[in-house]
Amino acid sequence: MDALQLVALVAASTAVAGIARRTPVPAPLLLVAVGLAAAYVPGVPDYTLDPHIVLPLILPPLLYTAAVESSYLDLRANIRPVALLSVGYVLFATVAVGWLAYVLVPDLPLTAALVLGAVVAPPDAVAATAIARRLGLPHRITTILQGESLVNDATAITAYKVALAAAVGEGVSWSGGLGEFALAAVGGIGVGLVLMVPIHWLRTHLREALLQNTLSLLIPFVAYAAAEEVGASGVLAVVVVGLFLGHKNWQVDFATRLQEEAVWRMVAFVLESAVFALIGLQLPFVVQGLGPYGIGEAAWYAAGVFVFVVVVRFVWVFPATFLPRALSARVREREPGVDWKAPVIVGWAGMRGVVSLAIAFSIPVVSGGVEFPARNLVLFLTFTTVIGTLVVQGLTLPPLIRALKLPGRDRVQETLAEAQAQSEASRAAEARLDALLADERNTLPGPLADRLRTVMERRRNAVWERLGTVNEITGETVDDTYRRLAREMIDAEREVFVRLRDARRIDDEMMRTLLRRLDLEEAAAYREETG
Repeated sequence: MDALQLVALVAASTAVAGIARRTPVPAPLLLVAVGLAAAYVPGVPDYTLDPHIVLPLILPPLLYTAAVESSYLDLRANIRPVALLSVGYVLFATVAVGWLAYVLVPDLPLTAALVLGAVVAPPDAVAATAIARRLGLPHRITTILQGESLVNDATAITAYKVALAAAVGEGVSWSGGLGEFALAAVGGIGVGLVLMVPIHWLRTHLREALLQNTLSLLIPFVAYAAAEEVGASGVLAVVVVGLFLGHKNWQVDFATRLQEEAVWRMVAFVLESAVFALIGLQLPFVVQGLGPYGIGEAAWYAAGVFVFVVVVRFVWVFPATFLPRALSARVREREPGVDWKAPVIVGWAGMRGVVSLAIAFSIPVVSGGVEFPARNLVLFLTFTTVIGTLVVQGLTLPPLIRALKLPGRDRVQETLAEAQAQSEASRAAEARLDALLADERNTLPGPLADRLRTVMERRRNAVWERLGTVNEITGETVDDTYRRLAREMIDAEREVFVRLRDARRIDDEMMRTLLRRLDLEEAAAYREETG
């Protein structure tokens, strides 16, 4: 892939993702569909999914952004269901799907079938969590899906390495496989624990936001490479570092946080868009490579594997949800009111993604002088499973959520909690201001002291106003009207600055300084709008 092809891929995929934001179709599904169609359009270059790029260069930043945005406290509170899905389910699916493929496909060795099982075992929850947020699923379900997606790739990659070694005759025993799994898990967590404190120290001691964000862009790659270098799980190292830095993010200065959020949102948007487009574009490669298997025969195998992958997830999710509750009074006390609807959603949200395809493409044709059996068929079955789950489950998940009528997030209760937290913080700020102004070293003219109090009062009242009545004419709350009028005033100032620059009464450097000041004021006025 040359530079022009890469630019074309990024530009086209981000354009499609942008269009998807204006439609009810989730972006990953539209991107895959467009990729499938574009794969056979004359003139479209061949885009081969290179595992040497996806795993070390695309997976770490996507994992890092998800980890930083996740809640360490919420994941700790839901560690049991997250662990059962991200470790237990992945290993169960590896064995169950591998056994089915071994039975279903003639002459397919069990070791090669287990490689297929490991490849298709980890769900990619990017699409599922995007749908969950859009439809307002209960917070706990979203947390479980996010937590699963953070760790399950590490489990699957380790299981794949063990199964691949057995498939090419490297004599891996059960004890050896368990030892490698333990090394990957413990080593990955250990590398993350070692790196997270010095990295956080650097983030809090670098004084320039530009340097801090440069470090931020390097963090996932450093953590991943360091862990992989010692034979540990790079995925777990990235997740541990990301969770810790996200939990401690409040200790970094505001300029870094503002810049970092914008940078990582852009990075995640571009990478996710390109990745899902690449999935669709792989169709010609997997079909051409079937070799001795006819397309009709392979399609039957694909249908069987797809259905079994969907069924196996429900076979695991329901017992994993209700057995601990039946066996432990403590679990019943901590998780009251769990019914059959939540596991149905979690079970159906098992869409596969780019990690499965990247692992499949990394299967060597020959390793240690031994040819991997039925590699092309494994690749085809992985592709059809990924496409099948994305299309079938992705398209039906929103109507399923609506049909089950799960209780959504209580926006009024959340706003009330936010308002109460802001009130407590404002009282602390007011007490601090009074103490500072009592010191003659901090003497301010009355208007400036009043301005500080006004700004503080504005923050305190803004959230409460969202709970109030709306304007009968515009449908706006008082807070909405305030922010709209503030923007109109700022726009008027901005136009004057540009006019003065064009008239050569101020230069461009001064205009940029004045505009940046307005930008910060506008960001402050609209901070709640996207929260």
